[in-house]
Amino acid sequence: MDEDSRYEAVRSRDGRFDGAFFFAVETTGIYCRPSCPAVTPKRRNVRFYPSAAAAQRSGFRACRRCRPDAAPGSAEWNVRADVVGRAMRLIADGVVDREGVAGLAARLGYSARQVQRQLTTELGAGPVALARAQRAHTARVLLQTTELAVTEIAFAAGFASVRQFNDTVREVYAATPTEVRTAAPRGAARRAADGTGIPLRLAHRGPYQAAAVLDQLAREAVPGVEEVTGRPG
Repeated sequence: MDEDSRYEAVRSRDGRFDGAFFFAVETTGIYCRPSCPAVTPKRRNVRFYPSAAAAQRSGFRACRRCRPDAAPGSAEWNVRADVVGRAMRLIADGVVDREGVAGLAARLGYSARQVQRQLTTELGAGPVALARAQRAHTARVLLQTTELAVTEIAFAAGFASVRQFNDTVREVYAATPTEVRTAAPRGAARRAADGTGIPLRLAHRGPYQAAAVLDQLAREAVPGVEEVTGRPG
């Protein structure tokens, strides 16, 4: 897919390409997903990236309207058997946070330099930057959907220190952790009515047949254990 085709996807706000690539606007310093509802920027001001981590690595911050950091990655990463696909699944599982780049390389059977080169060539960012983007996204979700203390969120998201957590959130979202939490949609962090549930927000690639999925889950619900209520939103 060439850049002209990508720009046409941006112009038409085609959600089918969310997660497949990202675009950044040089005049605003912001990067978005293709379906962003904001005014389409001029072609000369647009740059394209294969991953959110690559856009962040180039100094762009995530759009607050379309939340590109939350766009699920390209579906091909989930099925590809090559080193890039395997690496992305391991990074999403937190291997770099727990074992470092050396641990990731050992699991893949390559040298750290080979892994760095292959990921940078295909995704525009190395394993450290990709893991950092993953941590930043996890932190934002926890900030906006739970009432955990900021310190607890920092370590739960995989950061080595609260300072690293604060610096990363400021750089990626141009806001402090407190500001990110305050910007959450009303009710996003509410607890379950009886206080025993755990609220979850699951990202998806559109178009998504939410109603059909909920109907299927309702039909297969285990009585007394599972319950499906409400309308798909």
